[in-house]
Amino acid sequence: MNVLVTGSHGLIGRSLLPALRAAGHVAVPLVRTAPKPGEIRWDPAIGEIDPAGLQALGSFDALIHLAGENISGARWTREQKRKIRESRTQSTRHLTRTVLSLPQRPAAFLCASAIGYYGDRGQDTVTEESVPGSGYLASVSQEWEAATIPAVEAGIRVVNMRFGVVLSPEGGALAKMLPMFQRGLGGPLGSGRQWFSWIERHDAVGAILHCLSSDTLRGPVNLVAPNPVQNAEFARVLGEVLGKPARLPAPAFALKLVFGPEMAEALLLTGARVKPRRLLESGYAFRHPELEGALRHALRLGA
Repeated sequence: MNVLVTGSHGLIGRSLLPALRAAGHVAVPLVRTAPKPGEIRWDPAIGEIDPAGLQALGSFDALIHLAGENISGARWTREQKRKIRESRTQSTRHLTRTVLSLPQRPAAFLCASAIGYYGDRGQDTVTEESVPGSGYLASVSQEWEAATIPAVEAGIRVVNMRFGVVLSPEGGALAKMLPMFQRGLGGPLGSGRQWFSWIERHDAVGAILHCLSSDTLRGPVNLVAPNPVQNAEFARVLGEVLGKPARLPAPAFALKLVFGPEMAEALLLTGARVKPRRLLESGYAFRHPELEGALRHALRLGA
């Protein structure tokens, strides 16, 4: 397949491109900066793809859309929240419109989303059939997915990939946690009872390839490992893997002072126990279904 990829310089995109090529696909990054050979420029603000680049490619069979502002990159001011929302919803809306205007449309459109769709679900277990939650992240995810509806209505196979926390030392939540845990200063956040639904980076890439090749998959698909854990258990396992104590709790009030109440609640103090029902039913075999093995692989540590 010829596959266009946005977000190719991000945490997942950097691993996805070589994986696509190793699987025999032609992977073409869509980039916002001056394109290098083999790349095509696009403007996410208006969704426009460089016509000359598309003409050189000829046509493409699938689009994988991963681009979006980092939700934990800065404190949630009103302006930052606007950037987060628009980087997902507007770019997806514009990109969808551009794709539908092409004389030859792709057969598949895989668009990133997030398990933030479910909001804070306490101790409940949720699957793709669960109703949406409430709050800022839930509303962003719902609007994000709604932006792909015109593609669905046009007959394109759309997969809304609801990512959990992607585990990698090269970025994301794990990279932010590591320095404290490596010093033996890590521990549970708040009560530690909130659920942490995660996926190891290589499984995230494997799940994307599975969604690309599985013609029966469409609509929401949870990209999470089958064994979520509560935050206190995550801290315990990470400490054990690193050979460091992980018993210093971070009180909720302190996290709210540092990150702001809304950001701390949404990203650190609440969560959802999410299961990857559609991935499992469609035959995806996780390489790292258990947290300890996933962390040891991500951190390149032996058993």
